[in-house]
Amino acid sequence: MPSIFSKIVSGEIPAHKVAETDDFLAFLDINPLAEGHTLAIPKEEIDYIFDIDDDKLAGLMAFSKRVAKAIEAVVPCERIGVSVIGLEVPHTHVHLIPINDIGDMNFSKPKLSPTQEELSELAEAIRKNYKE
Repeated sequence: MPSIFSKIVSGEIPAHKVAETDDFLAFLDINPLAEGHTLAIPKEEIDYIFDIDDDKLAGLMAFSKRVAKAIEAVVPCERIGVSVIGLEVPHTHVHLIPINDIGDMNFSKPKLSPTQEELSELAEAIRKNYKE
């Protein structure tokens, strides 16, 4: 059964996309820890990050770096925190989270509730700053 992220890749489920290549996709988290919280995924459904072949893993991280730079250009923050947990959705995903303090990466804290319009505007701003 396809993961929710595979359904986003196929277009069955909408998402606020910020960057896309032939192999990877980045979109805003709909329950973000911080404004700009983005997920970067391989389009191929691979559950566990360490099951990805080395070249694709390197590609995912390079893609995540470019996405992080685009987020930093739009969302004021000290840096972009990176987390890979891998339990919530059985499809590898890298969390890119604007942070100013280590506590900003605490996944047990309350999530933000942005509107669809806010997410759409933010995604557009990040897309404009993404450089291939």
